[in-house]
Amino acid sequence: MVEQLPFWGGLVLPLVLVSLVAATAAWDSALASRAAGSRNGALIEPFHAAAGLLVQQRRRTIAADLLLSRGGALALLVAGFLASLVTPLGRWVVADFSIGIVWFNAMEVVAWAAVWLVGWGANSAYGMIGGYRFVALGLAYELPHMFALITAALGAESLRVGDVVAAQGSVWFVVWMPVAFVVYLLSVLAMAFWGPFSQPVAADLAGGASAELSGVDRLLFSAGRWLLLVSGAAFAVPLFLGGGAGPLLPDWLWSLLKTAAVLAVLVWMRRRTPIVRVERYEEIAWMVLIPLMLLQALVVALVVLAR
Repeated sequence: MVEQLPFWGGLVLPLVLVSLVAATAAWDSALASRAAGSRNGALIEPFHAAAGLLVQQRRRTIAADLLLSRGGALALLVAGFLASLVTPLGRWVVADFSIGIVWFNAMEVVAWAAVWLVGWGANSAYGMIGGYRFVALGLAYELPHMFALITAALGAESLRVGDVVAAQGSVWFVVWMPVAFVVYLLSVLAMAFWGPFSQPVAADLAGGASAELSGVDRLLFSAGRWLLLVSGAAFAVPLFLGGGAGPLLPDWLWSLLKTAAVLAVLVWMRRRTPIVRVERYEEIAWMVLIPLMLLQALVVALVVLAR
């Protein structure tokens, strides 16, 4: 049973999110250094980079719309945090909304708009193209992602995240919704434009949507990407992995361990898969992922009706 934290308990959420973001960034840096044949200072490199951005001078392009570009970077970070409000840590949750799954998806849409605003507001060709790449990517990943969320809600017959966790008392949803789980993980990578879906900030555009960002603006934008990744990974736990269910250990610790396992898979995918062209992913999404998700949703609906 999921219980809502008192107001002061919500202060724990930022600490948990920051810790997960820091640990994931450090681990990703260690893997990158290991692949390059160097391990010296790999774990602390992300913290050095963050400290450098804090003292770096902000720059701006000619006729840039600072409200859009800087506001978009901040909105990306805020969207990642707000999406996490409905993610339970064990049996505790900050906001136990009756439409928690809809809330989570709505915050992702905010992040979608935020990236486009950053690219558009810089008044830069690279930034604008990067922003439009993310819009095109979003059109391809959002529908399969929504179907994955709806499938989990259908299995629980509720949009409340706590009800989804409770519905997995006997069998986790990942067991009989494997397609939805895989599609959800792919959409989390796309949502954070990470790994094979990093076209909006790719090197061929000199950084794309983030090409003109510097200093605190770049730090907020990067932190928002990491937070979206962590938030998406954490939400997979109540959706498909039984929430805090597990033997011996406290439920909150099981939630953290499962989140860490999902993040491990996502980081591994970043290092093992090449960047997919936007038009190629759109073809895969519309011709493969959406039909598979419709079939998965049909199977779940039949099981629910047969209960």
